Parts: sequence; structure tokens; C-alpha cells
Amino acid sequence: MPVDDRDKNAAPPLPEPLRVPVADSHTHLDMQSGTVEEALAKAASVGVTTVVQVGCDLKGSRWAAETAAAYDAVHATVALHPNEAPRIVHGDPGGTSQPSGAGGGWSRQGAREPGGDAALDEALAEIDRLAALPQVKGVGETGLDHFRTGEEGKEAQERSFRAHIEIAKRHGKTLVIHDRDAHADVLRVLKEEGAPERTVFHCYSGDAEMAEICARAGYYMSFAGNVTFKNAQNLRDAVAVAPLELVLVETDAPFLTPVPYRGRPNAPYLVPVTVRAMAAVRGIDEDTLAGALGANTARAFGY
Repeated sequence: MPVDDRDKNAAPPLPEPLRVPVADSHTHLDMQSGTVEEALAKAASVGVTTVVQVGCDLKGSRWAAETAAAYDAVHATVALHPNEAPRIVHGDPGGTSQPSGAGGGWSRQGAREPGGDAALDEALAEIDRLAALPQVKGVGETGLDHFRTGEEGKEAQERSFRAHIEIAKRHGKTLVIHDRDAHADVLRVLKEEGAPERTVFHCYSGDAEMAEICARAGYYMSFAGNVTFKNAQNLRDAVAVAPLELVLVETDAPFLTPVPYRGRPNAPYLVPVTVRAMAAVRGIDEDTLAGALGANTARAFGY
């Protein structure tokens, strides 16, 4: 049903609960309204019993680790987002726009003083320290973003990505990848560095052909609410061919709210909307898909 414009900033209603519990494999509780307790309770009430809280910078990564230590239903990942690395090195190349969420967008308002390679090394050392914590199950979101970062930032992005891969492997943690307009380069770096045992393409943005490449490599593919968007046939094609044991679901909340609530605030409790859309694409019942998604997420993040 169409959303009334007067309600465009209102939280969408609770969906019908899933009968089989699932996990939101990628969310940003620190960017959402309300308390962590409220978000977890609302999610649990519709069958979303676990969330993976994802760090995008040092402050957010510390918060993710602290929150995961405080709540059994929360697991953390820590990283410098691909758009964060060039900002640390150069100040603010590629603009100062707000987070868009498209493909897991991340961009802070306001330029920074350039810190050079030493500042990036210092930040990476802090990510390394956080990655050793037991409640931190992954290193990410890291990767490459050619949409928001221009040529001048690519070197810093790739250096940061390679460092995150090394950190994930050394600590035995899952690698969580942000890949926006950078499929070939992300796959190239993973091949050159050697991917960790567990690698997740967050907010999967490729097509069916790339899904087959990921499947051969054993990479997990996590689908977000944009799989419901009218112009996202490539994502539905990927959902259809991805091996069931490699598929995850996420919100990337507060971004990428699924249809019919697109444009309104996203949150973990809306996972069932995306689960049902994915089940319809695959032609399987939602209980079967939810069972696979729950098991896959636990396996992907080792919890």
C-alpha cells in the first residue's frame, strides 16, 4: 500500500512475526532513534533475536564492542569504513555528504584536518586492538567504495582494506565487506591477499553472475531491504541463484528500508519484510528460509 506523505518520518508498523527466529546480520543501532533495549525488544517481538552491530569509524567501533559486551543478543564488528580511510589520510576528499545508505552508505558531514599515513596506521592499530575482543565477531565494514571516493582517495581505501583483511585473518574473525561500484577491485584484492575463512558481502550489490563467483569462493551474501526496490532486479536475480547456505539477511538500518516503507526509518524489526520478499523470489516458504538464515548467520560470525 502507498505510504501517506504525512507519515514519511514515522516508524513503520510491526510486521507479522516470523515463526522461525533470524538475525539481522548488519545494523547500525548507534544511528537509530530510541534505546538499544527498545530496538532489541521490538526486534525480538517479531522473531529477530540477534543483531550484528557494525562499526564504521573508531568511535562507532568502540561503541559496537561496548554494546556487544553488554547485551547477549548483540555481536560486534569493528572497522574503518572505506570512505573513512581517505578522510583520515587526506582530510575529506570526495565531498562531505550525509550517509545515504545506498549500498551501505557512510559519509560524515564536515572536513577534517589531513592526518597522513601515520594517522591511518594509528587508527588501524586501534581497530586491531578491538578486533581481539571476544564479543567482536568480525572486522568490517571494510572494502572499497568508488561511488563516494574519487581517484585521490583510492590508494588510502585499498591500503586500509588490505590491512583489515590481515587483521581479520590474524584474529580469526569474519571479514565484512562494503562494496559499492567496486566489484572487480574488491574481488581482486581478496584474491591477492587471500580472504579470511569467513567473508560476508554486506548489502550485496552485485548480480547473478557475481553471486556465482562469490559462491565458488564460499563468500556469504547478505541481502538488505533494497532487494524489494523496483529497480533492483539484479539483486533478486542474485537471491535466486545464491546457494541457500551462503545467504544472510540484514537491514543496514537506519538505511535501505524495504518497500512499502522506503524512505522511512529502518530498524532490525523490519527484517521479516525482507525475509518474505526473499522467500518469494526463491519460491520457498518463509520458515525454511528463516531457518537457513538463522543458522547461516551464526556460522558466518562464529557465535
